[in-house]
Amino acid sequence: MSAPFEERSGVVPCETPWGQWYQTLEEVFIEVRVPPGTRAQDVRCGLQSRHVALAVGGREILKGKLFDSTIADEGTWTLESEYAADPWVQDQMQRKLTLERFQKENPGFDFSGAEISGNYTKGGPDFSNLEK
Repeated sequence: MSAPFEERSGVVPCETPWGQWYQTLEEVFIEVRVPPGTRAQDVRCGLQSRHVALAVGGREILKGKLFDSTIADEGTWTLESEYAADPWVQDQMQRKLTLERFQKENPGFDFSGAEISGNYTKGGPDFSNLEK
């Protein structure tokens, strides 16, 4: 029996009352449900090396200390419609997740200079039905 891609790649979404979060080997993603009509100026996002805070429309959504330090200057946030997410961003995330999956499944190989092309959507081709 094969595990879903999310489990095989180490990316397991964690549901919360305000949305979900998940992480890859090097990044953390936080997705927050916001009311329809929310504008970027309604969002206050603060990321420091060991703290994170988020408020939408003056209402605090999350605030707390992080487990480990981050590079705050590398943090970004976007406000996207569920139906109009940036295709380029989705494409880049899928490529990165696929490379991470390959690295995790093949620890003896160096994928640092690898580029993904072809069928990488949703983690690349499904080989779960092949015998090992």
